[in-house]
Amino acid sequence: MSEAVVLFETINSTNGKKIAVATLNSEKTLNSLSLPMVDLLRPQLAQWESDDSIAAVVLCGKGDKAFCAGGDVVQLTKSDTTELAEQFFEKEYRLDYQIHVYKKPLIVWGNGIVMGGGMGLMSGASHRVVTPSTRIAMPEVTIGLYPDVGGTWFLNRTPGKTGLFLALTGASINAADALFIGLADRFLAHESYEPVLAALAKVSWASQSQKHFGQVSAVLREFEQPAKVQLPDDQVRAHYDLINQLCDGDDIDTVVKQILAWQGDDPWLSRAVKTLAKGCPATIHLVDQQFRRGKNLSLREAFQMELVMSINCARFNNFREGVRALLIDKDNQPKFEPATLAEITPEFVDAHFQSPWKNGINPLSDL
Repeated sequence: MSEAVVLFETINSTNGKKIAVATLNSEKTLNSLSLPMVDLLRPQLAQWESDDSIAAVVLCGKGDKAFCAGGDVVQLTKSDTTELAEQFFEKEYRLDYQIHVYKKPLIVWGNGIVMGGGMGLMSGASHRVVTPSTRIAMPEVTIGLYPDVGGTWFLNRTPGKTGLFLALTGASINAADALFIGLADRFLAHESYEPVLAALAKVSWASQSQKHFGQVSAVLREFEQPAKVQLPDDQVRAHYDLINQLCDGDDIDTVVKQILAWQGDDPWLSRAVKTLAKGCPATIHLVDQQFRRGKNLSLREAFQMELVMSINCARFNNFREGVRALLIDKDNQPKFEPATLAEITPEFVDAHFQSPWKNGINPLSDL
């Protein structure tokens, strides 16, 4: 009998309280988020939230390589219909939103690879831990999607134009970058995971549950030792002024031209430029509109807009073709349509923001 794709356990603590732990259990797929995982996590998190004996929740990934390398997009594109994609995106966004508004301390241990859907799980947690091996990215420009899972919300709130740059280039960032742009809260050694759980189990939990957030912070602060665990060299802060300069344009075509025109020998920037150059033209325009239309949206409205966009991406061919070229056939030769930025019309972009439901009612209208 195969093991469950998410493992759940509780650890006895003081005052009759417990620490609840959920572990994404698909090490071979780098804990890529699947529909069965989502279906297990949502009710369990809800149950723990309503259980007075649970003081705090921890969400982590099995193994040392990844917390979660993204959504299981290969599975979504295998079917000729969009039914599975519609189901997955709706349930995934409900889970992400649930984490954002969770009423108890929720620690996400973002060790190793944290991409796409992994960021959806991590971004809304009350305590977001990164480690020396953390590698965060929203690389949807390579597969004809766009930075979803709440990216409309959290990338619009990073300093300057950093969110837009990361969305357009799919650039990978490390723990220092994540702390700088506000996508992480604490930097700990990965080896501290078990000691942190042990320390949480020894906390004398306050009678008022709101104080538990501060008590969790105190434990994590205790294990945060920058002198012993060296932060990696930051990339975003080092290139902050240049990023703002490159992304300062009156329209998306200008911004893209400025980024692609950059010349230098910096490895991180070079990779970012190359990824953008090969990226899906439709995604580039979707990112532009996502940032513009999403700038003043509430979290709830952001997820509603993303559900519209994602289902429409599943209906058009670019998402399927991007996944095929990068993850299935692995020929890295996607045939995106339209093939160039110049060929993309406002009508084509607007079609991705039109309600795909016959009754016009967004399934996430009840968030």
